[in-house]
Amino acid sequence: MRLLLPACTHERVADEIARVAPDAELVLMRDDGVFLVDGKEVPPEQLRFDAAWASRDLYILNDPRGLRAFMIAILKSPTVRWMHTGGAGVDHPVFASIAAKGVLLSNSDSGAVAMAEYVLGGVLDFYQRNDRRRARQADRAWEPTPFREVAGTTWLVFGLGNIGREVSTRARAFGARVIGVRRTATGDEPVDEMIAPGDIAQAVGRADVVVLCAALNESTRHLVDAEFLTAMRPKSVLVNVARGAIVDEAALLASLERGVPEAALLDVFETEPLPVDSPFWHHPRVRMTPHCAAGGSGTGHRSDLGFLANLERYVTGEPLISEVDPSELQT
Repeated sequence: MRLLLPACTHERVADEIARVAPDAELVLMRDDGVFLVDGKEVPPEQLRFDAAWASRDLYILNDPRGLRAFMIAILKSPTVRWMHTGGAGVDHPVFASIAAKGVLLSNSDSGAVAMAEYVLGGVLDFYQRNDRRRARQADRAWEPTPFREVAGTTWLVFGLGNIGREVSTRARAFGARVIGVRRTATGDEPVDEMIAPGDIAQAVGRADVVVLCAALNESTRHLVDAEFLTAMRPKSVLVNVARGAIVDEAALLASLERGVPEAALLDVFETEPLPVDSPFWHHPRVRMTPHCAAGGSGTGHRSDLGFLANLERYVTGEPLISEVDPSELQT
């Protein structure tokens, strides 16, 4: 078996790959998109590999040529049979094109823990009014700051995959009641109530916190529109760690001006990087971050372990973990 992966990733996990797949031959890609076999440069059109690992390193390279070259190599490969991506999101059309070649696709839940902590941290920061506390500290003002408790609130978590499960578990640990939204319930979701996506309009008005964790597809694009936002509860909080296009951003800005939701915690946007003239940068009701909710200290290690587990399954012919259903991919 020949395995394609970034050279910087191989430097970190070479011993583990050798242990799991001792007979694997490696095709390495440098950060600048140059491919190497046994240390020698190989033109992309001459590459032959059976499997590819698009590790997290690939998505955070400073040189954009690397990611582009890697994906083109997979799209043009006549031999690739499996690709594992180090992220959870597979809504980019390139994944549908890869799957259309008959390539088995698997993804990673390595960021779920970090993203759940990000969500809880953001809501707690807003509820605890830490901005006011810091301002009073800077002013040397000995003035107590009343705050809102998570205990007793109701959370609506849209999307009960790995991320939504981790969010729900943590919210319930703080004493919140969680309504989960999922197309097909499994019966073991860590929530207090399960509803189908078609029932979300009737449930959103009961939620103090709405967390978007669902995949982007045609059924979720602009799900959070003017009607959805109008139905939200006064003093509610909207959190989006999914994809920016799930929210109609113009409708959100208009609704924020009316005071509902009271705050929006946004890690993702329709256009990324967020344009410098976007009103989200300075909006008083918005807490925003640059698509980094998964950037926890343990995410990279969990991502490596997830691939290695799947690599072992692949070489032994076992079913893969987190295999992606091609019918759910965007074309």
